[in-house]
Amino acid sequence: MISADTIISLGFTSVLLSLAPGPDNIFVLTQSALYGRRSGLFITLGLCTGLLFHTAAVAFGVAAIMQTSTWAFTALKLSGAAYLSYLAWQAFNAPVARIDEPAQMISAAPARLYRRGIIMNITNPKVSIFFLAFLPQFTTPEAGPIALQIVIFALVFLLSTLLVFSLIATLAAVLGRWLTRSDRVQKHLNRVAGLVFVALALKLATSSP
Repeated sequence: MISADTIISLGFTSVLLSLAPGPDNIFVLTQSALYGRRSGLFITLGLCTGLLFHTAAVAFGVAAIMQTSTWAFTALKLSGAAYLSYLAWQAFNAPVARIDEPAQMISAAPARLYRRGIIMNITNPKVSIFFLAFLPQFTTPEAGPIALQIVIFALVFLLSTLLVFSLIATLAAVLGRWLTRSDRVQKHLNRVAGLVFVALALKLATSSP
């Protein structure tokens, strides 16, 4: 049986990792600042759902295959880079909202935001490889089947990420409501978001296993 100390240690580490600046939390931050807390929360749910894909990949050994297969890794990362480039194009061409319009009215529909988060997460092969390197460190033979332990640990990581990203979305939305009162600031925020997506796409496209 997995000890409580192991769960607490993993949860604490997961929170720290979720707070560290990275593609996913920067994505949540920029979208929440631009379009409000609801947008950030639906994207967060999508990103966390994507973690289930990586959990299965690690538990069933798919991540190990991806790590040794240059073709599989390259195909997935280029797909992710292309999607991020598309999001950058959208950000650069996003319209400016009128002050009397709720920010949520110009954002994408919840289902689209949720899907966007899933696609961004599952097309990043680095997440599976991170899980493959990170989660097994907490496993012990005495605690039961390794695959089951990895699934449990991944769920702890997912819940920690959900908590941290929801907090980021809320704080960024409060700041965003103040900033987006100016059309000029909105344009700059859209450009910043576009540049963030371009940087993430380049980083992903040039990454190695």
